[in-house]
Amino acid sequence: MNAHDNDEGRTFAALPPARGGAFARTWWGRAWLTALEDGALDAEQVRTGRRLARAGAVGAVSVRPGRVTAVVRDTDLAQHRADVLLDRLSDAQWDRLLGLAVERAGHVAALLDREMPPDLVEDAGTVGIDLLPGLGELEAECGCGAWDHCRHTAAVCYQVARLLDQDPFVLLLLRGRTERRLMDDLQERGTTPPGTDVPVGPDSVDGEEAAGSASHEGVDAAEAYAAGDMVPPLPAAPDLPPEPGVPPSLDTDAPPPPGVEPAALGTLAALTAVAARALLAEALHDGAAGRAPTARPTVAQDAVRLAAGVREGAGGVGPSADALTERLARGSGRDRDQLTAAVLAWRHGGAEALSVCEEEWPVEGETLARARAALGSAWEEDERPLLRARANRWTVVGTACQLRLGRDGRWWPYREEGGRWWPAGEAGQDPASVLVAAMARPDGEEALSQGSARSDGARDAGPTGG
Repeated sequence: MNAHDNDEGRTFAALPPARGGAFARTWWGRAWLTALEDGALDAEQVRTGRRLARAGAVGAVSVRPGRVTAVVRDTDLAQHRADVLLDRLSDAQWDRLLGLAVERAGHVAALLDREMPPDLVEDAGTVGIDLLPGLGELEAECGCGAWDHCRHTAAVCYQVARLLDQDPFVLLLLRGRTERRLMDDLQERGTTPPGTDVPVGPDSVDGEEAAGSASHEGVDAAEAYAAGDMVPPLPAAPDLPPEPGVPPSLDTDAPPPPGVEPAALGTLAALTAVAARALLAEALHDGAAGRAPTARPTVAQDAVRLAAGVREGAGGVGPSADALTERLARGSGRDRDQLTAAVLAWRHGGAEALSVCEEEWPVEGETLARARAALGSAWEEDERPLLRARANRWTVVGTACQLRLGRDGRWWPYREEGGRWWPAGEAGQDPASVLVAAMARPDGEEALSQGSARSDGARDAGPTGG
């Protein structure tokens, strides 16, 4: 990371395109991006900005107290000056922050090692000093005329995250102090020995040492605890509560703000308590080590998850299930039957089952060859049903049964009831076994329509609502 320093700021040369991986690998870099992604009004502009930054469209980045500036080349090759602003700390706040830093020698050592000490950030927060930006704190100014974050300011933010990964002093500079001045202030307080040669930026190290310091992310906690004889043992794991927690009552005399339904919030809190207990039970049983993080659900997926929880009950908290289900259906762009089918699918297999329920995709090439091979070997020649294929859906001619192929290669059973296709069971690798579930009407499935009739002839394997 090449940088040129002056008394008021630093200028970083344009970085090469980012080939894969996350922009922020450190916790403070991720916190910076969270402030952007959660605070921007247009998520599509943020995604486009990320693509611009990944493609190397951000020029040299100038960082000075309260402002970061760069020229961004758009997809049409037009260039725009983009500025991102962050409030500077006052002199009184800097005085308190320096006082916190000198209380622990490890704070200064971590900063010199190009790491942001979590304890320093937390301690600063307790006295009203926010080092990391919060929601809405990253303000945007751009030559394109946008009044909120546009693709150009978003691209600058993603580039700054890469700089922060290598040097947290970039954040402290934005908050108002250069590295040299900060170290001089700490030396006056007796934190660093006189004459200490304080490196200014990663340019002070060369070659492989620079690459190593840029990628260093600390020591594994388990290794640190295993190596230290004087480290106290970790506390015992908590006991699993017998029941999910009960949220506080929101029934007060004060009128709720417009658009806020206390009963709906109560149900949401109860569902969250149920999910939290389930996660704790899983962690206590299997342990959390090595488990990949769960992808954040989309709004449409989360509406289905909530509707499934409402139907299963949330401790009796909140308005009627019907009222909540209607609201979730409207909010997710579904009608009542579509949401009911989606809930059925969610119960059978979560997000993957929901995708099979609501999405139709072409099966081609090697995937199609594997699907045909599986269908060909599932039955004896004289027992094989006649199948009519459309996209990833195979309908059994003359019945109300259907097989759907998921993107992971598993088969899902579906039944037609009342002119609509409904999920009929869990997925499997063997299409013959899966079809058995579609042939037998499940007992007590609330989603199947009343008075439904079997199809007298072949039906096209249309979408769920078709």
